[in-house]
Amino acid sequence: MEQRSYQNRNVRRNRRRKANANRFHIRMQKKLVVLFLIILLAFIGLSVKLIYINKVDGERYKKQILSQQEYDSKTLPYKRGEIVDVNGTKLAYSEKVYNLIIDAKAINNSKKEDALSATLQALDQYFDLDINAISNYISQNANSQYYVAAKQLEYETVAPFQEAKQENSSIVGVWFEEEYKRKYPYNTLASSVIGFTGSDNNGTYGLEEYYNTTLNGTNGREYGYLTEDSTLERTTIAAQDGCTLVTSLDTNIQNIVEKYMKQFNEEHKGEYRPDDDGSSNMGVIVMNPQTGEILAMSDYPNFDLNNPKDLTPFYSEEEIAQMDDEAMYDALNRIWRNYCISDTYEPGSVAKAMTIAAGLDSGKLTGNETYVCNGVLEVSGHPIKCHKHIGHGVVTVSQALEQSCNVALMHIGEQMGKETLMKYLYNFNIGLKTNIDLSGEARTNTLVYNVDDMVASDLAISTFGQGYNVTMIQMATAFSSIINGGKYYQPHVVTEIKSADGTTVEKVEPRMLKQVISSTTSDTMKTYLANVCSVGTGSAAVPAGYLIGGKTGTAEKQPRGNGNYVVSFMGFAPVDDPQVVVYVVIDEPNVESQPHSSFAQEVAKNIFTEILPYLNVFRTEELSEEDIEQLQKLHILPGADTEDTSSDANDGDGGNTDGQDSGDSAESAEGGDPEVTYQVDPQTGNVIDPNSGQQLDPNTFEPVDPKSSDLDGLTGVENKPQDETGEGTTEISAGAGF
Repeated sequence: MEQRSYQNRNVRRNRRRKANANRFHIRMQKKLVVLFLIILLAFIGLSVKLIYINKVDGERYKKQILSQQEYDSKTLPYKRGEIVDVNGTKLAYSEKVYNLIIDAKAINNSKKEDALSATLQALDQYFDLDINAISNYISQNANSQYYVAAKQLEYETVAPFQEAKQENSSIVGVWFEEEYKRKYPYNTLASSVIGFTGSDNNGTYGLEEYYNTTLNGTNGREYGYLTEDSTLERTTIAAQDGCTLVTSLDTNIQNIVEKYMKQFNEEHKGEYRPDDDGSSNMGVIVMNPQTGEILAMSDYPNFDLNNPKDLTPFYSEEEIAQMDDEAMYDALNRIWRNYCISDTYEPGSVAKAMTIAAGLDSGKLTGNETYVCNGVLEVSGHPIKCHKHIGHGVVTVSQALEQSCNVALMHIGEQMGKETLMKYLYNFNIGLKTNIDLSGEARTNTLVYNVDDMVASDLAISTFGQGYNVTMIQMATAFSSIINGGKYYQPHVVTEIKSADGTTVEKVEPRMLKQVISSTTSDTMKTYLANVCSVGTGSAAVPAGYLIGGKTGTAEKQPRGNGNYVVSFMGFAPVDDPQVVVYVVIDEPNVESQPHSSFAQEVAKNIFTEILPYLNVFRTEELSEEDIEQLQKLHILPGADTEDTSSDANDGDGGNTDGQDSGDSAESAEGGDPEVTYQVDPQTGNVIDPNSGQQLDPNTFEPVDPKSSDLDGLTGVENKPQDETGEGTTEISAGAGF
């Protein structure tokens, strides 16, 4: 009984569950039907409203939407920052240009019956375009709204057309897209230092590449949208222009440097190698040794920054036609690369200054030592010659530098040991990048000796700058530390970064990285290096009226014995307080006999002669009549008017040791060089400062009492003969680095 009662209860329970489920599904279905009807009615109402809007105001809204689309994607280009020299002279800037855009749809849909003819006629009148091609494009692409018909038009070209368009409403469907074009007002000046930009507005080589992010800005944008009352509103986000680079470059000094580099190469063009310039490569660096700032830097030949891919100045049309893409790319990169920072070479005897400075500073030398030079020294069975094959006899440490004696330097190297020498070479940053703010600096860490691997012959030739490679910027910076009190400054070109509104963003202060040698050692080296130019191998580099210091260099290139050399001169002035360093390197001068630093000295002398007065470095030495005549021709001293403004930079002083004539002088009035002319007081003979009116001594250019001086009694200072005939030459049968 209990079991039957339990079963009956289960049956009743199941019946109630089924009834409840049926009632739930019926209620849900009713709700879904009601919801569907509501949505359907809403949709029908919305459709009716859309049909009404389209019928009544459709055309108006269509025009507004199309107008909005025209402005939605409009980009406002930024202006790339300028590059200026130390005086604010623009070396690179960006100028607004215009791309001519054709809107074929606007022309075809114009209500003006003569729209097409009027527009084509105006385009033909004001622009150099293929009108037939444009007409065909408009007819064949009726709905096109963006066709670039011309690019980078100047404002002077665009303005007349814009005026005509305002006067004639039938001219339609033509508008101008703004962008900026990079310009270099001095074309080739400092080309490898400045660099250039490509079509993407990004820099290539030099400052343009190194500071690309700083020079570039951010594009702006103009947006269009419809407000609640269906009017078109425009929102503009202005472009952010790039920053300006203020450099330490001086356009006047750069001009002087490039003038004399060109003069040398033109004088010796085809002299020994018929189809070559006056050298295989040539570089000049002018820098401030007290700050590391680069005043000028140039290699030869330079290229036109406004047309950097033009090979015609360097190759014939036939040669260019035979080039494939790879050959053309290689040719361009050879032209674009900066020899002063990207190429390596053996420094030669200029490196002797580092060797002797290392010996003195380490205490391995006292400066009182003497050495005997018989013209050759045998090292580990290898005879290594001095440039003076008969020998220098007994020489002191100072005389070893003055006469550039290889034998004495090898003795000094042996006295120092390889550990000391290499320690100081590394301290001078030989083998390390200087991190100058220019793209393309070469790495030389694999081009110097490892102490552990050096043998006796390696040490011997290293003392006079052979067996390892350097860059020009490495040597100029290292030499500067020798004569500035021992301080190693990081070389740099940019001194200040300014925002587009002229606000200073960053001031680049001189950065002293380390103390390489003591100030005492530095003072001793200045004396030694001054002797090089007063009584030693560097006398041909001395400019009229000045005392300078310096070191000559001649390095035989590999493979040895082919007669190819790198000749150089590193000089500084004034001796007591160096303000400027000039480094000249000539790779394979185009002459029959190359191993003569006099070629580099000649160029250095010419540069010093012009830049020292410009830098307000006063003369301390008396002038000969020949000196005065030469300076008058350069307009550095007052003199009789002459139509011949040429610089006889090669006459008289330290001619080539091989007896070759240096050639005719080149015109000095080239390329915007500064001409400084002075009037003479007829009563006193003093020259008059054109800026202050102050009377100046004609020899020293220092202010004087008008009653105390005249031009009478000037006596000349005769230059010592140049006796370097081949420093750095060796005869050695084995040894690393050869």
